[in-house]
Amino acid sequence: MTRSTVFTPFDIVEGDRKKGVVLLADHARRDLPEEYGSLGLPASEFDRHIAYDIGVETVTRELAAALDAPAVLAGFSRLLIDPNRGEDDPTMIRQLYDGTVVPGNYPIAREERERRLDRFYRPYHDAVGAMIASVAHASGKAPFIFSVHSFTPAMQGFVRPWHVGVLWDRDDRVARPLIDMLAEDKSLVVGDNEPYDGALRGDTMFRHAIVNGYAHALIEIRQDLIADRAGALAWAERLAPIVDAIDRRPDIHRVKMFGSRTGPV
Repeated sequence: MTRSTVFTPFDIVEGDRKKGVVLLADHARRDLPEEYGSLGLPASEFDRHIAYDIGVETVTRELAAALDAPAVLAGFSRLLIDPNRGEDDPTMIRQLYDGTVVPGNYPIAREERERRLDRFYRPYHDAVGAMIASVAHASGKAPFIFSVHSFTPAMQGFVRPWHVGVLWDRDDRVARPLIDMLAEDKSLVVGDNEPYDGALRGDTMFRHAIVNGYAHALIEIRQDLIADRAGALAWAERLAPIVDAIDRRPDIHRVKMFGSRTGPV
């Protein structure tokens, strides 16, 4: 974790916007502004998945470089506020997370909640929206949005068997070929809406892709596979030709409204 008095809530990785691809990493970093200290937590908690998605920043940056595609990465820890939640989601600012009480989040006043939304959450989503609009303008077509996350090998005593999972709601234009191409490697156990369900109202994919009819998918890579640089590089190299192949499919860059399993869009 790093702390800074000059804090940027997002980071932009530049790439060729004419390709029509946008990469996202909602939980790339574990940083906090200096004024928040460590939210009352020991430093060791920021090495855990509760603070960020381990390995995702390197995977996303290397994938962006391999594809020459732009990316937007959130610059703050999910313990401060989780950008992959809707503004009305009670888990947006966690007071208890995987057995850890977060003193700096408990209790939290309405004014502080709004302050974090205005300073961190909304600027990140504004940057995501601006990048997607810029890619749409530069490419002259509907963007393909690809979000990178990671998950723990075990949760609450359950050992997760998947090496990678693909999360999606109703639009399977990216998810189905992505699952199929990953599964061509017989050494991989590929999850279909595992270890989480991709239908989450108000999350980043809902907010920027589903409501606009843009093809998209969220990939979850098991954290022990990308915890070091070698593993992260290997996964970026694995994903680059797959994402590029999907980007070239004729139905990917069309606006299609599939709706959501969470309710009306």
